[in-house]
Amino acid sequence: MNPDEYRKLAAVEDSMWYFRSLHAHVERVLERALPEGRDARVLDAGCGTGGLILRLHARHSFWQWSGIDVSPLACEFARQRVGGDIREASVTALPFGDQEFNAVVSADVLYQLENPHVALSEFFRVLRPGGSVTINLPAYMWMWSYHDEAVHSKHRYTRDEVRALLLEAGFRGVQVTHWNALPFPLIYAKRKLFRHQSDTSDVKFYPAPAELVLRAAMAVEHTWLRLGGRWAWGSSIFAVGKKPLG
Repeated sequence: MNPDEYRKLAAVEDSMWYFRSLHAHVERVLERALPEGRDARVLDAGCGTGGLILRLHARHSFWQWSGIDVSPLACEFARQRVGGDIREASVTALPFGDQEFNAVVSADVLYQLENPHVALSEFFRVLRPGGSVTINLPAYMWMWSYHDEAVHSKHRYTRDEVRALLLEAGFRGVQVTHWNALPFPLIYAKRKLFRHQSDTSDVKFYPAPAELVLRAAMAVEHTWLRLGGRWAWGSSIFAVGKKPLG
């Protein structure tokens, strides 16, 4: 992404409805995947300005986080915000040994790559047997818009594409769902019907009433997922897989 997008991200990701919800999705998965009360190593592969690590470390201090990002500016923000093990590196060449992590998270990163298979192979390599990978990606190529141009997207995905990527990398027990389902009509209208020439990305502060409505919609979505449901539509795709024990 361009530097302005990282500055916007650092300014809004601790409070904006989207990131609060995305981080809650990741937290739900990690709570199920990692031993309660025991130290576990977690990699944020493409950590951006550190918002995910900052929020979840405060809630689960026994998770030992490392973060990498290809952007020096993003790493600088992340170090200022969270400290710890933040390294400048690509998700396609992780600076870690084999089987170092209990979990790998890569939220809104792989869509910027020409070949995400390489990154997923790296995630598989650094995970311990039984470890989990969690990824988030944008959905539907027909939703391509100014937002994708601003954040340097290469591709928007279908659920079948995401499932195939994880299976080809060797992961098993793959679960895939859409989310951002309830706000989807509003997202479609903003990006496809009412776009403005000056629009960049949708990473920005929203008026308080809009934030409250969107957070309420996300609460409904999370409740459905916690009950074991799945969303068949939505602007984002969230997927989880396991590295086999054998």
